[in-house]
Amino acid sequence: MPTITTDTTRQTVLTTFEVTPGTCEDVLDALRVAYAEVISKQPGFIAAALHVNDAQTRIANYSQWEKREDFQAMLRTPEMRKRNRAIHAEVKSFEPVMMDVAAVF
Repeated sequence: MPTITTDTTRQTVLTTFEVTPGTCEDVLDALRVAYAEVISKQPGFIAAALHVNDAQTRIANYSQWEKREDFQAMLRTPEMRKRNRAIHAEVKSFEPVMMDVAAVF
């Protein structure tokens, strides 16, 4: 379960995917399978959540990692490089952004 706090050394990653209503479920399925089979088993993985808007044109992914290098190492694995290429082919765009928690209310 994600813990949102400013008092942490954890790495937060927010990724947005621009999709179409026709590809939204396919991309969600690919992400669900990637998390179940690969990502959640990587060193440093803490938690993640997938979100989708009502129009099914945006998917947002929130993930937490012990440290930045853990997230980067996961992206460089051959399995995730292959999966990310397949996901990229289904989306208009996607952007992972590493962020620090600035405030919690």
